[in-house]
Amino acid sequence: MGETTVTKPEGMEAALPDPVAAHTGRGPLCRLRTPRRPRFWFEILLIAVSYWTYSLVRNAVPEQKAEALRNADWIWRAEHHLGIAVEESVNHAVDSVHWLIVGMNYYYATLHFIVTLGVLVWLYRRHPGRYAATRTVLFATTAVALVGYYLYPLAPPRLMNGRDFIDTVMVHQTWGSMASGDLKHMSNQYAAMPSMHIGWSVWCGLTIFALAAVPWVRVLGLLYPALTLVVIVATANHFWLDAVGGVLCLAFGFTVARLWYGRQPYALPRTVPAPRPSDARPARPRHSVPGRSREVSATSREGVPGVASRRDSADTT
Repeated sequence: MGETTVTKPEGMEAALPDPVAAHTGRGPLCRLRTPRRPRFWFEILLIAVSYWTYSLVRNAVPEQKAEALRNADWIWRAEHHLGIAVEESVNHAVDSVHWLIVGMNYYYATLHFIVTLGVLVWLYRRHPGRYAATRTVLFATTAVALVGYYLYPLAPPRLMNGRDFIDTVMVHQTWGSMASGDLKHMSNQYAAMPSMHIGWSVWCGLTIFALAAVPWVRVLGLLYPALTLVVIVATANHFWLDAVGGVLCLAFGFTVARLWYGRQPYALPRTVPAPRPSDARPARPRHSVPGRSREVSATSREGVPGVASRRDSADTT
Protein backbone atom coordinates (compact mmCIF):
# COMPACT_ATOMS: atom_id res chain seq x y z
CA MET A 1 0.00 0.00 0.00
CA GLY A 2 1.46 3.31 -1.04
CA GLU A 3 1.70 6.47 1.03
CA THR A 4 -1.48 8.47 1.36
CA THR A 5 -1.13 12.01 0.01
CA VAL A 6 -4.21 14.16 0.48
CA THR A 7 -4.20 17.68 -0.95
CA LYS A 8 -6.08 20.32 1.05
CA PRO A 9 -8.79 22.18 -0.82
CA GLU A 10 -7.54 25.43 -2.30
CA GLY A 11 -8.74 28.48 -0.38
CA MET A 12 -10.06 26.38 2.49
CA GLU A 13 -7.86 28.10 5.10
CA ALA A 14 -8.80 31.57 3.89
CA ALA A 15 -12.48 30.72 3.91
CA LEU A 16 -12.60 29.43 7.43
CA PRO A 17 -14.22 31.82 9.91
CA ASP A 18 -12.08 33.78 12.35
CA PRO A 19 -11.41 32.06 15.64
CA VAL A 20 -13.91 32.83 18.35
CA ALA A 21 -11.11 34.11 20.52
CA ALA A 22 -10.49 36.93 18.06
CA HIS A 23 -13.93 38.38 18.86
CA THR A 24 -13.73 38.17 22.62
CA GLY A 25 -13.71 41.49 24.44
CA ARG A 26 -15.24 43.43 21.53
CA GLY A 27 -17.94 45.06 23.58
CA PRO A 28 -19.81 48.30 22.82
CA LEU A 29 -17.00 50.49 24.21
CA CYS A 30 -14.38 48.73 22.11
CA ARG A 31 -16.48 49.16 18.98
CA LEU A 32 -16.90 52.87 19.68
CA ARG A 33 -13.13 53.28 19.97
CA THR A 34 -12.48 51.46 16.69
CA PRO A 35 -12.26 53.69 13.58
CA ARG A 36 -15.23 53.08 11.29
CA ARG A 37 -16.56 54.51 8.06
CA PRO A 38 -18.39 57.75 8.84
CA ARG A 39 -22.03 57.95 7.88
CA PHE A 40 -22.87 61.08 5.87
CA TRP A 41 -26.25 62.02 7.31
CA PHE A 42 -25.15 61.23 10.85
CA GLU A 43 -22.15 63.53 10.48
CA ILE A 44 -24.25 66.35 9.02
CA LEU A 45 -26.72 66.05 11.87
CA LEU A 46 -23.94 65.83 14.46
CA ILE A 47 -22.19 68.94 13.17
CA ALA A 48 -25.43 70.93 12.97
CA VAL A 49 -26.57 69.96 16.47
CA SER A 50 -23.11 70.51 17.94
CA TYR A 51 -22.72 73.99 16.48
CA TRP A 52 -26.25 74.93 17.54
CA THR A 53 -25.46 73.74 21.07
CA TYR A 54 -22.14 75.58 21.06
CA SER A 55 -23.77 78.84 19.97
CA LEU A 56 -26.60 78.43 22.47
CA VAL A 57 -24.31 77.77 25.42
CA ARG A 58 -21.78 80.45 24.42
CA ASN A 59 -24.44 83.10 24.08
CA ALA A 60 -26.23 82.00 27.26
CA VAL A 61 -23.14 82.61 29.38
CA PRO A 62 -23.64 85.80 31.43
CA GLU A 63 -21.82 88.65 29.77
CA GLN A 64 -20.50 90.06 33.06
CA LYS A 65 -19.39 93.30 31.42
CA ALA A 66 -17.61 94.79 34.43
CA GLU A 67 -15.55 91.65 35.07
CA ALA A 68 -14.82 91.25 31.36
CA LEU A 69 -13.44 94.79 31.17
CA ARG A 70 -11.30 94.24 34.27
CA ASN A 71 -9.90 91.08 32.74
CA ALA A 72 -9.14 92.94 29.50
CA ASP A 73 -7.19 95.57 31.44
CA TRP A 74 -5.25 92.79 33.20
CA ILE A 75 -4.44 91.06 29.89
CA TRP A 76 -3.28 94.37 28.41
CA ARG A 77 -0.98 95.05 31.36
CA ALA A 78 0.39 91.50 31.23
CA GLU A 79 1.21 91.89 27.56
CA HIS A 80 2.99 95.15 28.28
CA HIS A 81 5.14 93.34 30.84
CA LEU A 82 5.86 90.64 28.25
CA GLY A 83 6.66 93.23 25.58
CA ILE A 84 4.03 91.98 23.12
CA ALA A 85 1.34 94.65 23.53
CA VAL A 86 1.40 95.81 19.89
CA GLU A 87 -2.22 95.03 19.01
CA GLU A 88 -3.15 98.73 18.89
CA SER A 89 -0.34 99.55 16.46
CA VAL A 90 -1.28 96.64 14.18
CA ASN A 91 -4.94 97.66 14.33
CA HIS A 92 -4.19 101.26 13.26
CA ALA A 93 -1.65 100.28 10.59
CA VAL A 94 -3.95 97.82 8.82
CA ASP A 95 -6.99 100.09 9.18
CA SER A 96 -5.18 102.77 7.19
CA VAL A 97 -5.29 100.52 4.09
CA HIS A 98 -8.98 100.43 3.19
CA TRP A 99 -9.02 97.43 0.85
CA LEU A 100 -6.85 95.41 3.24
CA ILE A 101 -8.92 95.95 6.37
CA VAL A 102 -12.20 95.36 4.50
CA GLY A 103 -10.80 92.09 3.21
CA MET A 104 -9.77 91.12 6.73
CA ASN A 105 -13.24 91.93 8.04
CA TYR A 106 -14.79 89.51 5.55
CA TYR A 107 -12.04 86.98 6.24
CA TYR A 108 -12.87 87.10 9.96
CA ALA A 109 -16.60 86.73 9.32
CA THR A 110 -16.53 83.90 6.78
CA LEU A 111 -13.40 81.76 6.46
CA HIS A 112 -13.62 80.63 10.08
CA PHE A 113 -16.59 78.48 9.04
CA ILE A 114 -15.88 77.84 5.36
CA VAL A 115 -12.36 76.45 5.79
CA THR A 116 -13.28 74.35 8.82
CA LEU A 117 -16.24 72.75 7.04
CA GLY A 118 -14.12 72.27 3.92
CA VAL A 119 -11.46 70.37 5.88
CA LEU A 120 -14.13 68.19 7.48
CA VAL A 121 -15.55 67.31 4.04
CA TRP A 122 -12.07 66.56 2.72
CA LEU A 123 -11.37 64.27 5.66
CA TYR A 124 -14.70 62.51 5.16
CA ARG A 125 -13.99 61.80 1.50
CA ARG A 126 -10.24 61.18 1.45
CA HIS A 127 -9.37 60.00 4.97
CA PRO A 128 -12.42 58.17 6.34
CA GLY A 129 -10.32 56.12 8.77
CA ARG A 130 -9.01 59.31 10.41
CA TYR A 131 -12.18 61.36 10.17
CA ALA A 132 -13.85 60.44 13.47
CA ALA A 133 -10.69 60.90 15.55
CA THR A 134 -9.80 64.23 13.93
CA ARG A 135 -13.37 65.44 14.29
CA THR A 136 -13.20 64.45 17.98
CA VAL A 137 -10.23 66.80 18.39
CA LEU A 138 -12.28 69.69 17.01
CA PHE A 139 -15.32 68.92 19.15
CA ALA A 140 -13.31 68.51 22.37
CA THR A 141 -11.46 71.77 21.64
CA THR A 142 -14.74 73.63 21.24
CA ALA A 143 -16.27 72.05 24.33
CA VAL A 144 -13.44 73.11 26.63
CA ALA A 145 -13.57 76.61 25.11
CA LEU A 146 -17.11 76.94 26.45
CA VAL A 147 -15.72 76.38 29.94
CA GLY A 148 -13.27 79.21 29.33
CA TYR A 149 -16.03 81.58 28.24
CA TYR A 150 -17.95 80.86 31.42
CA LEU A 151 -15.04 81.06 33.87
CA TYR A 152 -13.14 83.94 32.31
CA PRO A 153 -15.27 86.59 30.58
CA LEU A 154 -13.04 88.87 28.55
CA ALA A 155 -13.78 92.00 26.53
CA PRO A 156 -12.08 92.23 23.12
CA PRO A 157 -9.69 95.15 22.56
CA ARG A 158 -12.26 97.09 20.49
CA LEU A 159 -14.58 97.30 23.56
CA MET A 160 -11.97 98.41 26.10
CA ASN A 161 -12.51 101.65 27.96
CA GLY A 162 -10.01 104.47 27.48
CA ARG A 163 -8.15 102.77 24.60
CA ASP A 164 -7.82 103.88 21.01
CA PHE A 165 -8.67 100.60 19.27
CA ILE A 166 -10.72 100.85 16.08
CA ASP A 167 -13.78 98.64 15.62
CA THR A 168 -13.08 98.00 11.94
CA VAL A 169 -16.46 96.44 11.15
CA MET A 170 -18.30 99.49 12.51
CA VAL A 171 -16.01 101.99 10.82
CA HIS A 172 -16.06 100.36 7.37
CA GLN A 173 -19.66 99.08 7.55
CA THR A 174 -18.83 95.55 6.49
CA TRP A 175 -21.31 92.75 7.06
CA GLY A 176 -21.24 89.27 8.48
CA SER A 177 -19.37 89.58 11.75
CA MET A 178 -21.21 88.49 14.88
CA ALA A 179 -18.91 90.72 16.89
CA SER A 180 -20.06 94.13 15.70
CA GLY A 181 -22.97 95.95 14.12
CA ASP A 182 -26.55 94.76 14.39
CA LEU A 183 -25.50 91.12 14.85
CA LYS A 184 -23.62 91.84 18.05
CA HIS A 185 -26.87 91.54 20.00
CA MET A 186 -27.09 87.89 18.94
CA SER A 187 -23.69 86.99 20.34
CA ASN A 188 -21.88 87.24 23.65
CA GLN A 189 -19.46 90.11 23.16
CA TYR A 190 -17.36 89.17 26.18
CA ALA A 191 -16.30 85.69 25.13
CA ALA A 192 -12.88 86.51 23.69
CA MET A 193 -10.83 84.01 25.71
CA PRO A 194 -9.96 81.55 24.24
CA SER A 195 -10.00 82.43 20.55
CA MET A 196 -11.71 79.69 18.56
CA HIS A 197 -10.65 81.45 15.38
CA ILE A 198 -7.18 80.32 16.36
CA GLY A 199 -8.21 76.96 17.81
CA TRP A 200 -10.08 75.98 14.66
CA SER A 201 -7.57 77.47 12.20
CA VAL A 202 -4.62 75.68 13.82
CA TRP A 203 -6.66 72.45 13.73
CA CYS A 204 -7.23 73.02 10.00
CA GLY A 205 -3.60 73.91 9.37
CA LEU A 206 -2.16 70.91 11.20
CA THR A 207 -4.61 68.55 9.51
CA ILE A 208 -3.77 69.83 6.04
CA PHE A 209 -0.03 69.83 6.73
CA ALA A 210 -0.08 66.29 8.15
CA LEU A 211 -2.30 64.63 5.54
CA ALA A 212 -2.11 66.58 2.27
CA ALA A 213 0.07 65.04 -0.45
CA VAL A 214 0.76 68.21 -2.50
CA PRO A 215 3.63 70.30 -1.03
CA TRP A 216 2.14 73.72 -1.80
CA VAL A 217 -1.15 72.72 -0.18
CA ARG A 218 0.75 71.75 2.97
CA VAL A 219 2.40 75.17 2.96
CA LEU A 220 -1.02 76.83 2.68
CA GLY A 221 -2.10 74.76 5.66
CA LEU A 222 0.61 76.35 7.77
CA LEU A 223 -0.04 79.86 6.44
CA TYR A 224 -3.75 79.77 7.23
CA PRO A 225 -3.50 79.95 11.07
CA ALA A 226 -0.67 82.49 10.80
CA LEU A 227 -2.81 84.79 8.67
CA THR A 228 -5.78 84.22 10.96
CA LEU A 229 -3.69 85.41 13.90
CA VAL A 230 -2.92 88.66 12.08
CA VAL A 231 -6.60 89.12 11.19
CA ILE A 232 -7.99 88.67 14.71
CA VAL A 233 -5.50 91.22 16.04
CA ALA A 234 -5.82 93.71 13.17
CA THR A 235 -9.62 93.79 13.52
CA ALA A 236 -9.29 94.35 17.30
CA ASN A 237 -11.28 91.22 18.12
CA HIS A 238 -8.60 89.47 20.16
CA PHE A 239 -5.38 89.87 22.12
CA TRP A 240 -2.31 87.76 21.40
CA LEU A 241 -2.94 85.85 24.62
CA ASP A 242 -6.42 84.88 23.41
CA ALA A 243 -4.63 82.96 20.67
CA VAL A 244 -2.52 81.18 23.28
CA GLY A 245 -5.74 80.13 25.00
CA GLY A 246 -7.05 78.72 21.70
CA VAL A 247 -3.89 76.65 21.20
CA LEU A 248 -4.15 75.27 24.75
CA CYS A 249 -7.74 74.21 24.07
CA LEU A 250 -6.57 72.47 20.90
CA ALA A 251 -3.88 70.62 22.86
CA PHE A 252 -6.64 69.40 25.17
CA GLY A 253 -8.61 68.19 22.15
CA PHE A 254 -5.66 66.20 20.81
CA THR A 255 -5.14 64.67 24.26
CA VAL A 256 -8.77 63.51 24.39
CA ALA A 257 -8.52 61.89 20.95
CA ARG A 258 -5.19 60.25 21.84
CA LEU A 259 -6.61 58.72 25.01
CA TRP A 260 -9.79 57.54 23.28
CA TYR A 261 -8.33 56.02 20.11
CA GLY A 262 -4.93 54.96 21.48
CA ARG A 263 -3.06 56.92 18.80
CA GLN A 264 -2.96 60.41 17.43
CA PRO A 265 -5.60 60.89 14.71
CA TYR A 266 -3.07 61.39 11.90
CA ALA A 267 -1.39 58.06 12.74
CA LEU A 268 -4.57 56.04 12.24
CA PRO A 269 -5.13 54.13 8.96
CA ARG A 270 -6.32 56.30 6.11
CA THR A 271 -9.16 53.96 5.19
CA VAL A 272 -11.18 51.37 7.03
CA PRO A 273 -12.59 48.17 5.51
CA ALA A 274 -16.27 47.85 4.81
CA PRO A 275 -18.19 45.71 7.34
CA ARG A 276 -17.89 42.02 6.53
CA PRO A 277 -20.97 39.80 6.31
CA SER A 278 -19.40 37.63 9.00
CA ASP A 279 -19.72 40.54 11.41
CA ALA A 280 -23.49 40.34 11.09
CA ARG A 281 -23.94 36.54 11.26
CA PRO A 282 -21.64 33.56 11.87
CA ALA A 283 -20.16 32.11 8.71
CA ARG A 284 -20.65 28.44 7.90
CA PRO A 285 -17.52 26.36 7.38
CA ARG A 286 -16.67 25.88 3.72
CA HIS A 287 -16.90 22.05 3.90
CA SER A 288 -20.54 22.24 5.06
CA VAL A 289 -21.74 24.23 2.04
CA PRO A 290 -23.60 22.03 -0.47
CA GLY A 291 -21.86 21.57 -3.81
CA ARG A 292 -18.34 22.14 -2.41
CA SER A 293 -16.33 18.99 -3.08
CA ARG A 294 -12.86 18.21 -1.85
CA GLU A 295 -10.17 18.10 -4.49
CA VAL A 296 -8.02 15.02 -4.17
CA SER A 297 -4.98 14.51 -6.37
CA ALA A 298 -4.70 11.51 -8.63
CA THR A 299 -1.58 10.30 -6.86
CA SER A 300 -3.32 10.37 -3.52
CA ARG A 301 -6.17 8.23 -4.78
CA GLU A 302 -3.79 5.46 -5.59
CA GLY A 303 -2.71 5.28 -2.00
CA VAL A 304 -6.18 5.34 -0.47
CA PRO A 305 -7.50 1.87 0.50
CA GLY A 306 -10.26 0.69 -1.82
CA VAL A 307 -9.53 3.12 -4.63
CA ALA A 308 -6.83 1.05 -6.35
CA SER A 309 -8.81 -2.18 -6.01
CA ARG A 310 -11.87 -0.62 -7.67
CA ARG A 311 -9.71 0.63 -10.54
CA ASP A 312 -8.10 -2.84 -11.02
CA SER A 313 -11.48 -4.53 -11.08
CA ALA A 314 -12.67 -2.08 -13.70
CA ASP A 315 -9.62 -2.79 -15.89
CA THR A 316 -10.17 -6.52 -15.83
CA THR A 317 -13.82 -6.25 -16.87
